[in-house]
Amino acid sequence: MSLLIPNSNDHHDAYGDLDEDEKYRAALKEQQEFTWSFSPVLGFFKQTDPETNDMEFRYTQEDFGILKPWSKIIAELEELNDTAPENVHYKLVFFARHGQGWANVAGRKYSKQEWYDKWRFLGTDGEITWGPDADLTELGEKQALENQQAWKEQLENKGAPYPKKFYVSPLQRSIKTHSITWNNQKVSVVENLRETIGLHLCHRRSNKSVLETKFPHLKFPDDFKEEDEQFDSWSRREELHEQFLRINKVLENIFDEDEGHKKDADVICVTSHAGTIRAFITVLGHRKFVIPTGGMIPIVIRGEREKRNL
Repeated sequence: MSLLIPNSNDHHDAYGDLDEDEKYRAALKEQQEFTWSFSPVLGFFKQTDPETNDMEFRYTQEDFGILKPWSKIIAELEELNDTAPENVHYKLVFFARHGQGWANVAGRKYSKQEWYDKWRFLGTDGEITWGPDADLTELGEKQALENQQAWKEQLENKGAPYPKKFYVSPLQRSIKTHSITWNNQKVSVVENLRETIGLHLCHRRSNKSVLETKFPHLKFPDDFKEEDEQFDSWSRREELHEQFLRINKVLENIFDEDEGHKKDADVICVTSHAGTIRAFITVLGHRKFVIPTGGMIPIVIRGEREKRNL
């Protein structure tokens, strides 16, 4: 039996506040800095099919949702990149959510009103501790282990491609999930892959030196700060459409990084958060999809860069 079961909170994370999608699209039209357009490619995974019931779908029990053998998926992805114009890239991205963290437990222990009025500003209620930088629960670790075993099955027995690059949020619940799932595989930390910024103490990350000590397999960019200056700079909570814009830029940076080297990073893994994956899904124009704690969704992405910027 899978431990990756969505609940009502997960459903709201995926489907709530749809007006923020409209605000994002309006804001995107006014931005001049974005040079890529993204879209999902249909026909590879059940998750992209609007007929798939996301509250009932269990990807670890359904070969990650593949609609054709992995060998064919890999071959078609290569063909898409081989025949695409220079400014068009295709990537298969596995978007993974961290396993259950103590903030998820606190979020269901208290009502939404209680959480917003009091508990989000604190890190403990005397019984459980969820901040700063919420850790995984025992269930969260077991969820990551379920993914580890699912990946082992897909890689060794089904022919799934091993990701060529790994990216992770700087919050330790995501880092630990990646570490368990991928046996401490080296991974690039991206500051802006983090969850919604501001006010919620569980979203404040640990100092860089702490993360380096606990997770020596992390790769930090040169400009990564010791302290969490991003969290400290917000006197309010980031709105969802602002997060969508932030994640759009993260995706652009990933595609920029691999420009001219399509096959070197055509399969990647990104481990982050519910809100972050919701942001990616919105940026891509993918159908809404509920991701449980510890859950994952694979998406083949078409990215096209404006030719005038080449």
